[in-house]
Amino acid sequence: MGSTDHLVSDAQESIVDVDIREHVAVVTFSRGRNNYFDYDLIETLASTLEGLRETDARVVVLRSTSRHFCAGADFVGRSADHDARGHVYDIVPRLFAQPLPVIAAVGGGAIGGGLGLAMVADFRVATPSAYFLANFTRIGVSEGFALSLTLRRLLGPQVAAELLYTGRRVSGEEAAAIGLADRMVDQDNLDDAAFTLAAEIAKSAPLAVAAARRALRADLTAESVTEALRRERAEQKPLMATEDFREGVRAWRERRTPEFRRI
Repeated sequence: MGSTDHLVSDAQESIVDVDIREHVAVVTFSRGRNNYFDYDLIETLASTLEGLRETDARVVVLRSTSRHFCAGADFVGRSADHDARGHVYDIVPRLFAQPLPVIAAVGGGAIGGGLGLAMVADFRVATPSAYFLANFTRIGVSEGFALSLTLRRLLGPQVAAELLYTGRRVSGEEAAAIGLADRMVDQDNLDDAAFTLAAEIAKSAPLAVAAARRALRADLTAESVTEALRRERAEQKPLMATEDFREGVRAWRERRTPEFRRI
């Protein structure tokens, strides 16, 4: 991979761009206006991040040019979270295992699995108009993308439980107050602020940063993430066969309050 690389997937015009400067790899991903992910996009992101070890990049900024940072899986449009190659959750441990610190530049929404993707990062820089939404229970399904592990780890069990049980929207300001976001900046300064933080990290000795990161993220091993995903998927599968899930998806599409019946 050279200093600039452009990867275009076959499905739904998923695009991942890489621009490396000052030892910072700016990884831009986009899959339409809402930036829903599918297997292909997550696999391309994982391969791109893994490939950065062959470059002079020391830190990653993960950003999007779409309306949202990432709106997760498209349950309304039914874009698949799996294909013949496997399930999206099969790839997620690779995102956590990639070796470089990641700063997520979050503008718009980080919704559902998109919040899970933002939680892969070491830091999140957000704007006042950004929001974070673990909306799983509002559409009749339980959490995924290892959020049962990452939210509890970052915010503690009580705050994580509240966000997952209620599925409520967390504004950028509240995210900064509770530690879900690490920096709060104006929208016009989002990319610069994320790059500045990354460049500051890149000034440090890369082997020492890697050692510190391994120690700090020792509980985010491929094994622990895989186990969290296995439990989440086992809970999600039967829920997706319920009428509550169908009602939740309909209500989400129609932008109304769902009427759950426990069936």
